[in-house]
Amino acid sequence: MPEATVPLHFVRAALRGAERRGVDSHSLLQRAGIRPALLNDERSRIAPKPYTRLIQLLWEVLDDEYMGFGQSLSKRGTFGMMCLTIIHCRTLERALLRGSRFYALFPEAPRISLRLEGELAYLSYEDTGHFDPDHFLCESLLVIWHRLGSWLIGQRIPLQAAHFAYPKPAHGDEYRLLFPCPTHFDQTHTSLVFHRRYLDMPLLQDERTLKEFLKHSPADLLSRPDDGSSLHGKLRRLLGRDCRHWPDLEQAAEQLHMSPQTLRRHLREEGASFQELKDQLRRDLAIYLLERAELSLQDISAQLGFSEPSAFHRAFKKWTGQTPGTYRDSEH
Repeated sequence: MPEATVPLHFVRAALRGAERRGVDSHSLLQRAGIRPALLNDERSRIAPKPYTRLIQLLWEVLDDEYMGFGQSLSKRGTFGMMCLTIIHCRTLERALLRGSRFYALFPEAPRISLRLEGELAYLSYEDTGHFDPDHFLCESLLVIWHRLGSWLIGQRIPLQAAHFAYPKPAHGDEYRLLFPCPTHFDQTHTSLVFHRRYLDMPLLQDERTLKEFLKHSPADLLSRPDDGSSLHGKLRRLLGRDCRHWPDLEQAAEQLHMSPQTLRRHLREEGASFQELKDQLRRDLAIYLLERAELSLQDISAQLGFSEPSAFHRAFKKWTGQTPGTYRDSEH
């Protein structure tokens, strides 16, 4: 099953720091394999690989792990050095606290902190006056720290909620790609919430595995969607087996060992519906299949379960603002 595609909002947001530093964004996009003209359409989306490449290029060209958003540079290798300082900690709690203290050594660095309330842990971001109009740096750092913590203990840390100290943006429905949990805006703090029991878990990684991990991180941590063990992710895997014979909601609920009412409720909590999820998966499959030059548009239409190519044509244009043929031509 193909990974979830990335909306162009995140591409535009990622480039703002580089543009602030005077770097030609068109050149970066072309090197990453992304057509600059795509930025003109709000509905356009790209596959994860070129987005990963763009993030890597931003770190490389700017020599800055804050991608131009910080008050000062965070030179490449800073994240790796922080990882080396925490890799021998006994528990995840000690690792997160030590990592927070590491970045506190840099006066202008963003603040990441850990606090406990009852059975919940809050991993919080404090805005210290950075240039971050789209909250891209804030959200990126939260994603990186959450996925780093999950890697350290060898299992995904399920999020109970994500709180943001700003209003819900226009692309708010896309947040489930980064934070597969209920999201709440206009909060007093920007935090990821998870059960505190994970803090007591031992670190399962060492310097040997860290060396391999750092070959692709933190860019890889940031760029790949995290379906993980969320209901959204489980349904994508279930439906992705064969979209020509998709189960209905009742059949999907049975395969997930829950009632249809429970499935609907959980989907509402994650900000999704069964029909929206099917549409998103079909869209992502379409983009993936259009990159395979050996498949005709008619073949792709049939694989996606459309009754006729014209229905596929209309649906794809509604999803992305382009016809399937135009999208394919732009990728070659």
